[in-house]
Parts: sequence; structure tokens; C-alpha cells
Amino acid sequence: MTSGQRRLSAVATAALVVSLAAACGGDAKPSSDGSTTAANPSAAGGEGGAQLSGEIKIDGSSTVAPLTQAASELFSEEQPQVKVPVGTSGTGGGFERFCAGETDISNASRAIKDEEKAACDAKGIKFTELTVAVDALTVVVSKENTWATCLTTDQLKKMWEPAAEGKVKTWKDVDAKFPAEELKLYGPGTDSGTFDYFTDEINGEEGASRKDYSPSENDNDIVTGVAGAKGGLGYFGFTYFEENAAKLKALEIDSGEGCVAPSVESAQGGKYTPLARSLFIYPSTTAVKRPEVAAFLDFYAGNINAIAKDAKFIPLNPEQEAKLKTDITSLKSAG
Repeated sequence: MTSGQRRLSAVATAALVVSLAAACGGDAKPSSDGSTTAANPSAAGGEGGAQLSGEIKIDGSSTVAPLTQAASELFSEEQPQVKVPVGTSGTGGGFERFCAGETDISNASRAIKDEEKAACDAKGIKFTELTVAVDALTVVVSKENTWATCLTTDQLKKMWEPAAEGKVKTWKDVDAKFPAEELKLYGPGTDSGTFDYFTDEINGEEGASRKDYSPSENDNDIVTGVAGAKGGLGYFGFTYFEENAAKLKALEIDSGEGCVAPSVESAQGGKYTPLARSLFIYPSTTAVKRPEVAAFLDFYAGNINAIAKDAKFIPLNPEQEAKLKTDITSLKSAG
């Protein structure tokens, strides 16, 4: 299933009730950029049900994209005149566009880097980092793989580190207990925040990886590759595994304290180490001044956990959810 196919019908009604309940009476008025606003545009429906218009440009992480796309689709049911296209250029590619002023919000599966901050500063782009979900980066193999159920972080490093290139070619090269099945690796490309996070946590240096694997910024390509190769192995966000659990097997990870499977509970409880991580969106301060962007962020935050659960993401805990709402309020006030 692709992100565009998610209609999230189970949460749509609840989301609409929550956001419409936030609306109160008032008169709508046109804004200087041609979008329709109201005296208090924070409610997704606009004050007094006023309709907004415009386009909110979003790009970045393919991992975060399904969550933001879900929010976009639900928001569009209330605000059909606001277009919210969601691109998937990868976290790095998304920040390139964002810091060039080409997008309003950047999805990211890692925190922004210092050099990316500098690029934004050079263009006068100010932003706020918002945590919208938790992820359990999931290592997957083919259903035909009958020999591996758990890998240590050392074994993962042996597969993926730069020194493995051209040398670690079979599963037996990883562990003598495994068969001499060809090891076929699939993973995110170098523009991906998932790639950055995985290489940093597993190989000990961000961006350090063997190059003789099949890279793609499209997680569906990784699914197809691993599912079709008996000795295949890849990694991506937890939501993509859940969508493709019939085709793939998720491996447990042992970072020194025993094998732990990726799950909502293990990620939220801090047991799935080191591959549990936060997922982010980065709205620009300038964009938030536009009523349709402010309304979208309010809608996103106001329904975040309902959307996350229905879209098969790991939701925020109560403290994280409260912080997200507070951060958005502060961002709008600063704008």
C-alpha cells in the first residue's frame, strides 16, 4: 500500500470532530497573499467554518511522508481549497529544497545537520523542529530466510561497514552458523535520513557504508528487492514493514542485552536500541505566518496520535504530544 492509498477512514470522523470543535464564530477576511483567513485561523476549519485556500509545499523523508500525507488528506476534507502536496526527495534532498526557500515544511527522519542549518541561515530561512512520531527502524529479510531471526549490532556492522565491500558476500561470511547463501543488500540512498541514522548507529559514522548494495529513495523498491531474494536484507521505517509483513520477516536486534523485536512498545519503552528514533517536521517561520499553514499545523498536532495509529506509525507519548502542541503555539506566536 502506498501513502496515497491511505484514506484513514477510521480516524477521519474523529479528526473532523476535534478540529471543528476548536472553531468558534467570526468573520473571514482575505489575506494579502490571496488566501482566505479569519481572525483566529488556528482551527482547521477556519473561524466560523471559514474556508482557506493556497498551497503548502512539503518535501523530504520518505519515512515521514506517509504520516504527513495522512494529515494532508484529512485536512483536505475540511479545507479542499488548500493543496498540500507531499514529496519524497529524502531527508537530505528535502532540506536542500527547504533551505533554498522552495518548500514550506520539510519532513525528516533525522535532526537537521549543522551544514544544513548554515544553508538555511544563508537564505534567511528560520524554522522550528517538531517531533511528530517515533520510529523503530526495522531490519527485514525474505520470508524464505529460515536461518536468521535475530542479528547483533556487530553482525549488522559486519554486513554494512565500508570494509565489507567486496568481501562479505554471503551469509556465511557474517556468521559461520549461517548458510553460504548470497547476501543481497537493499537500503536507502545517501540522501535519506534513514541512511544517515543507520550508518551512524551501526557503523559508528554517519554516511559510512559499503557501496555495493542496491540503494533507493523509494522504500517500496527495497521491499520488492528483499522479498524477491532468498538472501536479501534491507532496512527502513517500521510503518513500511507493517504494510508489507505478508512479504517480509522483521529481525530482532541484539545490542548487548538480548534480542528485541521492533514494535510500538519496544520503541516507546526505550528497549529497541539503537534503532528507535524520533521523526520530525520542520516548518519555516515565514510559512507559518500564512493562515493555511498555521491551520494545517494545528490540525496535524491536534490529531497527531489518531493519525499516527491509523497510519501505523508509533505515536507520541503524552509528554511528547503536549510538547508538540506547545511548540506549535510558540512558533505561531514568534511568527
